[in-house]
Amino acid sequence: MSQSPLTHTGSPPVSLSPTPSRPVRVVARNLDADELLRAHQHAWGQVTYALDGAVQVNANHQTWFVPPLRAIWIPPFIQHEVRTLERAQLRAIYVDSSVAPLRGDECVVLEVSGLMRELVRALTTIELSEDANEGAQKQLRESHLAACLLDELENAAPLPLNVPMPRDSRLRSLCELLIANPASNLSLADLSKQVGASERTLARLFQSEMQMSFGLWRQQMRLARAAPLIVSGKPLSVVAAELGYASQSAFSAMFKKTFGETPSQFFRTSTQEF
Repeated sequence: MSQSPLTHTGSPPVSLSPTPSRPVRVVARNLDADELLRAHQHAWGQVTYALDGAVQVNANHQTWFVPPLRAIWIPPFIQHEVRTLERAQLRAIYVDSSVAPLRGDECVVLEVSGLMRELVRALTTIELSEDANEGAQKQLRESHLAACLLDELENAAPLPLNVPMPRDSRLRSLCELLIANPASNLSLADLSKQVGASERTLARLFQSEMQMSFGLWRQQMRLARAAPLIVSGKPLSVVAAELGYASQSAFSAMFKKTFGETPSQFFRTSTQEF
């Protein structure tokens, strides 16, 4: 029997925490739009994967926009929060630190292969039996599925969908305003009046904290924000308008200049249903 998805943002049952003997566990969670899993951390790594819907993940002073049928790896002990950008079916794959498929303390968005989708689905259906023989068989199957999933994660292609976020509270307020309304074309001078710092101060902070100009940061944020919109099936003309570009061609040109491919080429991976 498949695991019944959680429909709240509270902590999952302790029984679903990974252990050295069961190092990969899957937590199913179905949430409405604009729900927040508040900042937290744990001793295990986590792969947050959206079957449908899109999520925003904040960690390590960066923001990631994770489209449907993509995943984000969050290393152990990294404080993170997850916000649903639309109604979403989430699958959190908990991975014991002893078998972490990726090293380092950086989060990364990953392509999700068809095999990976099927492995996650299979793992959510396993419930160990109280019968000793049946329980041993199911645990062996779970072990084999987990090993395959870890191998897929280790070899998954990364996607550059992150946006650096500043520590300075004034600059962070500005960045959050634009993330909430990416179509805004307000100038840095206009925005400075809303966050309590001069245009000159904000320009200096962009360079010192994020090693880029305000214009480059806004461009990177818009391109990262485009991913969930494109994968959800919105026409490129609509995506361009929602991100503040004057035309579809202007958006596509900027996308290709940054990623080396057009939006349709970059997101050509199949988005068949889970």
